[in-house]
Amino acid sequence: MNIPFNKAFHTGKEQEFIQDAIRKNHISGDGYYTKLINKFIQEKFNINRALMTTSCTHALDMAAMLIDLKPGDEVILPSYTFVSTVNAIVLRGAIPVFIDIVPSTLNIDSNKIEDKITKRTKAIFPVHYAGVGCEMDLIMDIAQKHDLYVVEDAAQGVNAKYNGQYLGSIGHIGSYSFHETKNYSCGEGGAITINSLNQELIERAEIIREKGTNRSKFFRGQVDKYTWVDIGSSYLPSDILAAFLWAQFQELDNINELRRTIYNRYYETLLPYEERGILRLPVIPPNCESNFHMFYILLPDENRRNEVIYKLKVKGINSVFHYIPLHSSPMGQQFGYKVGDLPITEDLSSRLLRLPMYAGMTMDEQEYVLENLQSILMEVKHAAS
Repeated sequence: MNIPFNKAFHTGKEQEFIQDAIRKNHISGDGYYTKLINKFIQEKFNINRALMTTSCTHALDMAAMLIDLKPGDEVILPSYTFVSTVNAIVLRGAIPVFIDIVPSTLNIDSNKIEDKITKRTKAIFPVHYAGVGCEMDLIMDIAQKHDLYVVEDAAQGVNAKYNGQYLGSIGHIGSYSFHETKNYSCGEGGAITINSLNQELIERAEIIREKGTNRSKFFRGQVDKYTWVDIGSSYLPSDILAAFLWAQFQELDNINELRRTIYNRYYETLLPYEERGILRLPVIPPNCESNFHMFYILLPDENRRNEVIYKLKVKGINSVFHYIPLHSSPMGQQFGYKVGDLPITEDLSSRLLRLPMYAGMTMDEQEYVLENLQSILMEVKHAAS
């Protein structure tokens, strides 16, 4: 069998909604389906204001503009994240301050944040890894104490919860991804969420998203003409993408349940291998509700991780590692970081392996992955001993 790492899930209604969007004769930004998506996110996830964007990357870029990041400002974030998180900071001339992660969830170590706060600190960018929430209560308390913004990178966290609150609804600003690799997808796409009750922040988000103009006010009849009033760019996705995503949102709970079933089967089958010290499984704390975005295992060392990846590939199974820590990258080194600065991040990232997981994965496909993985794990174990 040939098992891809990811396969986009189709509900069967995507084409119907896309054709309807075309019939409505408004396939550019902020059409019928984009407005449906915005409203759905607000109501479902308890968001004050949601605006669909072209990507989560652009949602993060918008967030950096919204909080007025300036050259010399500092932003605290984990090194174990995608480059979009840090690019949003660096593009404004601000300085990334990388923090190590906790071994359990691979999320930012909240207990190390306060030691990194200086007079120049402007914000904290927590990243919810694998759809499992960071310790947001502590992070928000720290932010309030030091008058900092919190921008949630919830790219992987759509429809997941921390202490009963949806990820992306807790910080002052949040961001979602609807990339093809995410649980709910339209190929490329994202959303910015504004949770602050500050109406000026919401209005400015609309302006930045509309190329720095007050065009949204014009369409609502609040001004008789629109003009350039702020910085911004074109962050509006086509309504065709929103129509595709609307079909996905109609199956929100079903998709989540499909992923839960796959996750649980991986976990239950591989639990004996954790108990024998051959690998480590993901951790979901009791106060978190995962969206089962991914399933990963941690092998004892990098060599064995790489060997398992190779042996699975020979069997037609595409398993992958994940982020190279940002602080140890060429760009990270330009900010003065070096290998050895964040030992937990470096250790776990070198041992992590993500297994194929997608909502449409069949039992036969997963069984093929598990049969081969179990055989390979024993081969690798015996070779190491």
